[in-house]
Amino acid sequence: MPEVNRTDSFMLEANRTQLYAEAIMEPPTDPPAFGLSRREHILDELRRTGSVRVTDLARELRVSELTIRRDIGHLADRGLVTRVHGGATLRSRLDTTVPASATGAPIRFRVGMVVPSLSYYWPHIIIGARAAATELGVQLILRGASYSVDDQRRQISSLVESGSLHGLIVAPETLGADGRALLHWLEALPIPVVLAERRVPSALALTKLEWVTTDHVFGGSLAADHLASLGHRRVGILTSAGSPTSWQLRRGWDRAVAALGLECLVDVDATLDALDGVAREVLIAELLGRCRETATTALLIHNDPQAVLLEQYARDHGWSIPDDLAIVAYDDEVAESAEPAITALRPPKQHVGRLAVETMVARLAEGGRRPVQRVHLLPELLPRDSTVGRAT
Repeated sequence: MPEVNRTDSFMLEANRTQLYAEAIMEPPTDPPAFGLSRREHILDELRRTGSVRVTDLARELRVSELTIRRDIGHLADRGLVTRVHGGATLRSRLDTTVPASATGAPIRFRVGMVVPSLSYYWPHIIIGARAAATELGVQLILRGASYSVDDQRRQISSLVESGSLHGLIVAPETLGADGRALLHWLEALPIPVVLAERRVPSALALTKLEWVTTDHVFGGSLAADHLASLGHRRVGILTSAGSPTSWQLRRGWDRAVAALGLECLVDVDATLDALDGVAREVLIAELLGRCRETATTALLIHNDPQAVLLEQYARDHGWSIPDDLAIVAYDDEVAESAEPAITALRPPKQHVGRLAVETMVARLAEGGRRPVQRVHLLPELLPRDSTVGRAT
């Protein structure tokens, strides 16, 4: 699991207390502590993934499906989850089986959230933020923007000018003159701002902005170390042009490659999924040709779509994965569904959303006396067939 340099201090202590009180009244055939821990586990899984299946939980916890259904029913009756066929989801606003007042804390704060995409990567962060908001009495006002600084500023301004927000969670551009100007503007806003999956470059002496982000620099190091441990000595990297994540990955990758004595002989910054079919194939063919010429045996690729596109082209043209070329993807959105499944580094996206909301609530509750907090979470390496298996 991802490591966090702070604990989940805003867990539902009241719910845990009530669950324990109810658990000790259960019959002896269901030990109180085990009943409580099961339900806490269900809630934790829902916060992490957004949904759970009865069959999976029963197998994991080694109890009957009937016991899991009873636990889910218990949580649903208290308005903490929504029952669905075969499992449960996070509490839905459309769930009217329990009065809304029973689903969590009363609304204390209105917080705006602006993200650059609603279709890739960010939905998981939104799920985590929504779960924490429900628990902590936060009304989350979501807006989708793009990676354009002008669009981001326009969407943020619209929320701020409404005059009804207590704080903002945003994922702004941070590089270049426009990015720096946007960060200075955010620093000067009259309400607290927490950055999600973004951080301020150290050269900017901004003291108010807080953030929760994945340590992508460490992710780059972790990828290089994994490949080195498998015996690869000549490696390469393909990153997404203009991505705010890529430069951080590269920083960790470059440091680790040098420290481990590896050679990085293939280095490309491109956007394969934005190219038309012909241009894409030409670029991939050139990249793979460069791998053959330099005897490069492994690639780190950001992001998942680029990794999948390159892998399928390579296999269609006779490459064996991982025998001829090992691949590590970064993001783990669709990497597992590739053939063969692609080893990936998974940022703890839902934890980023959850901790961003918790950081905001702490700031609003404690005010200026609270020290500025900047949280870095570690990505998780998930080895799969593209590096440790053999192509089928």
